[in-house]
Amino acid sequence: MHDETIREALNAHWRASAAGDLDAEHDIYDEDAICDYPQSGERIHGKANLQALRSGHPDRPSGFEVRRIQGSGDLWVTEYVITYGKRAALTVSIMSFASGKVTHETQYFTEAFEAPAWRSRWVQRMP
Repeated sequence: MHDETIREALNAHWRASAAGDLDAEHDIYDEDAICDYPQSGERIHGKANLQALRSGHPDRPSGFEVRRIQGSGDLWVTEYVITYGKRAALTVSIMSFASGKVTHETQYFTEAFEAPAWRSRWVQRMP
């Protein structure tokens, strides 16, 4: 599959995620896809379970911003921010593709933290 086709599929996936369109959001996944959440130690087997898990989330995002999509061939990474209420999670999604579908995804979620003052002379503030 060409990189342009995968990038288009990813853009459609993230637009659907932001809009809460669960059917369109999960079109990208293979039926036997695996999704890992390493921070909580969870593994979701199968597209149907992944969609059910996400549809059962008690909240809906109040914000969703894709910051960057990078990849080629069968490995793609998306960096995005998802907000629930006033809590933003900085998120990285690593997707492996086969035959045009995601066969494995790993997602990392973290909250922002205040930068320590001691390193201010070596850094710039990001927007």
